Amino acid sequence: MKFAATILFAGLCAMTCIAQDLQPEINEQVWLPFIKTFGDGDTEGFMALHSRDVVRSPRDGKRVLNWEQYFEDVRRGNEHAVRSGYSLSLELRFTERIAQNNLAIEVGIYKTTYTTSEGQHNSYGRFHAVLRKEDGIWKILVDTDSSENGTIDEADFLAASPMQ
Repeated sequence: MKFAATILFAGLCAMTCIAQDLQPEINEQVWLPFIKTFGDGDTEGFMALHSRDVVRSPRDGKRVLNWEQYFEDVRRGNEHAVRSGYSLSLELRFTERIAQNNLAIEVGIYKTTYTTSEGQHNSYGRFHAVLRKEDGIWKILVDTDSSENGTIDEADFLAASPMQ
């Protein structure tokens, strides 16, 4: 019995280490380019991080979008930012990260900073993302977020863990 428990414990530890080993790869393939392309207004680069099977739901807007609809939303938003003369930046922090084999669940808090000639404004929300490895590359399969009726704030953001 002790031997079986030891084997089970060792197996669980190995699975935890494998899952944790996927986080740097996910950060490099998804989150770091996500943040950069978002801030750069790079529609093509941003959408390349998503599976063609993506389901996007900005829950505050009560919408569900496929890849083409999401692409158009991102394109219009980036064009509006250029016309309006404001810039965006994004920071992500995490409350839960689970990755095994070719699937991952990422949950956290985002902080978007809008910079205009009048100054800066921050907005916050909780995101849930499902990632899937496609042809050896992590892609966003499901992306949903919400401000939870404006209740997510800087304290929630700071309470979450930074990307490591």
